[in-house]
Amino acid sequence: QVPLAESGGGLVQAGGSLRLSCVASGRDFTRYGMGWFRQAPGKVREFVAGQRWVAENLYYSDYASAVEGRFTISRDNAKHTVDLEMMSLKPEDTAVYYCYAHSKLRRPENSDDYDYWGQGTQVTVSS
Repeated sequence: QVPLAESGGGLVQAGGSLRLSCVASGRDFTRYGMGWFRQAPGKVREFVAGQRWVAENLYYSDYASAVEGRFTISRDNAKHTVDLEMMSLKPEDTAVYYCYAHSKLRRPENSDDYDYWGQGTQVTVSS
């Protein structure tokens, strides 16, 4: 059973919207930090949006400056999902989007320090 499985990628025109979903399975991810990275062709993987556990039913959210105001991350622990609502998409948002989970107090800087990665879902934004 894959711990993290993404869905929702696809092809969309610039200005359009997509919603990505990450389903977690196999353990209780309630206190895990979870979110999204992306990797465009020829570029390094970069942080997009994430949530980390602060207290019961309280999470801190943060976003990369390139997506703030356009993307929204949300979490449903009952459904074991972390979603990324993406609006006003731009061609530069084209990338493979990866869901992650980590058990650290803060989001790790080294990708090796993340506990789980999804296999990725392709998002392509045409101009």
